Amino acid sequence: MSTPTGTGELSEFGYAQELKRGLKLRHLVVYGMVFMVPIAPFSIFGGVFDASHGMVPLTYLIGFVAMVFTAVSYQQMSRAFPVAGSVYAYAGRGIAPPVGFLAGWAILLDYLLVPTLLYVIGANAMASVVPGVPQQVWIIGFVLLNTVVNLRGVETTNRANMVFLVAQLAVLVVFVVLAVSAISRGVGGAHWSTLPFYNPAEFSTPLVFTALSVAVLSFLGFDAISTMSEETTGGNRVVGRATLLALCVVAFLFVLQTWLASLLVPGITAFPDADASNNAFYDIARTIAGPWLQVVIAIAVAVGAAIANSLVAQAATSRLLFSMARDRQLPQFLRRVDPVRQVPQRAILLVAGLSLVLGLFFVGQINLLASLCNFGALTSFLLLHVSVVSHHLLKRRQRTYGTHLVVPLIGFAIIGYVLWNADVHAKVGGLVWLAVGGVVLLVLHRLGRSVSFEASDAAVAERV
Repeated sequence: MSTPTGTGELSEFGYAQELKRGLKLRHLVVYGMVFMVPIAPFSIFGGVFDASHGMVPLTYLIGFVAMVFTAVSYQQMSRAFPVAGSVYAYAGRGIAPPVGFLAGWAILLDYLLVPTLLYVIGANAMASVVPGVPQQVWIIGFVLLNTVVNLRGVETTNRANMVFLVAQLAVLVVFVVLAVSAISRGVGGAHWSTLPFYNPAEFSTPLVFTALSVAVLSFLGFDAISTMSEETTGGNRVVGRATLLALCVVAFLFVLQTWLASLLVPGITAFPDADASNNAFYDIARTIAGPWLQVVIAIAVAVGAAIANSLVAQAATSRLLFSMARDRQLPQFLRRVDPVRQVPQRAILLVAGLSLVLGLFFVGQINLLASLCNFGALTSFLLLHVSVVSHHLLKRRQRTYGTHLVVPLIGFAIIGYVLWNADVHAKVGGLVWLAVGGVVLLVLHRLGRSVSFEASDAAVAERV
């Protein structure tokens, strides 16, 4: 299959090049890593520890395997359709436009709430360091800072991403070095063991997958790399490579840090109460190095979530809104691109406004927000896997059954099982959101604004 590169790609799909192309493989890998946050387990370690009965690294390892199948599906669809919009574009072109809208609507729940969740997590972490400052003040400051950076253009966002990534990795290295030293010295009874990977006395498949429904939140973000397709140089294969590479690197870091942390709380399979669970990683840090490391980790969680992660989350969400508005599935004012900075200016401002309002409303409600984010992302992943089979095997009649049938089927089964074990409140809220999306879709159809990808499909067929 011949695949053109550069700005000609978009013209084949009926779009003009409006966003600035300046992202290379390394930029996308950094973007994905910052979105997933290398130190993400710091904030939810206790919850995953309780749910998995101490087998946190095993949970993350299974989560990595589950996400690899989804990442491969993203890779295949990003090669076929190198446009912004992520799973909205892939399901719409791979299955049918109405399904694409529902996929975009589902992941919109994730993308709209992720910045809010991150601001709330950051404000909560800063409250443990500076308790005299109301959490609402931190949220307002985080939103303003990220909006200014995103409005300045993709180059500014790239530079900020690199700074934040280096800072997070530095904190992680400090923790790993001190944790290894503490375990080797037997601090608190810690000793080297593989029980966190497999404890036969506690292991059960439902147990691990229930924990995975919590831990999967840490992996969400690798998919957002695909929203930057129209700002990438080097051809459409770059997005797929960056997706897999970022996922592999972050998964290794997740497993390493949770294994060491699990070894530092020997002899237990759950923390005694909610406070101990919420502060588990901070308490571990204080045990191995004193209060100073606890403060450093709390600040790192706040900066990593509320600034670094929220920065790229706002960028990804604005690109999804831009893509759906360009196809007349959302209000047209969202497709406005700043002529100088070449960023979707109004979409960025809308995401900032929504994040601010929701963040102030949901202060302290981390678990509810996390569950809703998971539902939106996992539902869209299911439709992504279906789109791979539909596009490659049914529409294009390829015989690549391994990549385009076996992989998406396994990915669909794993994601479906995790979604089935998700929090009941998240499932109810998510289904209500999808029902609202169905109503919006019907209204758009009645107004004659149903999108068609026939020209795009014809362009792809010509390249085979």
